[in-house]
Amino acid sequence: MIQLRILSGHTAGDTLVVRRFPFRIGRTAENDLQLEVPGVWDRHFTLEFQKAEGFRLQTAPDAFVAVNEERQQSARLRNGDIISFGSAKIQFWLAAPSQRGLQLREFSVWFLIAAITALQFFLIYRLLK
Repeated sequence: MIQLRILSGHTAGDTLVVRRFPFRIGRTAENDLQLEVPGVWDRHFTLEFQKAEGFRLQTAPDAFVAVNEERQQSARLRNGDIISFGSAKIQFWLAAPSQRGLQLREFSVWFLIAAITALQFFLIYRLLK
């Protein structure tokens, strides 16, 4: 999972968590992220996940996209990269992982400790008898 933080425009400061790929960004409603700001094309670029390479940005032909102020047609994205396209800027982040509940494991450990303690008391009682 990744998150995109919008850095410019009227939605600046908004954060979007991306869970499915490919993720399309552009001006039209068919995109996963629709930004209607000057300089953004109907289908500006796509974010993809490839197991061998990680997260990749693929632009539409002749579309201008800069990653960390360097123009790119295709680029591997890293945590904290700033993507500029048209008059928009977004920041690419790896989203915080969700932690599973540990209540069942904790209960099991405490139950096991209590069972071992009870067994030790039982063995001591049997040995003293």
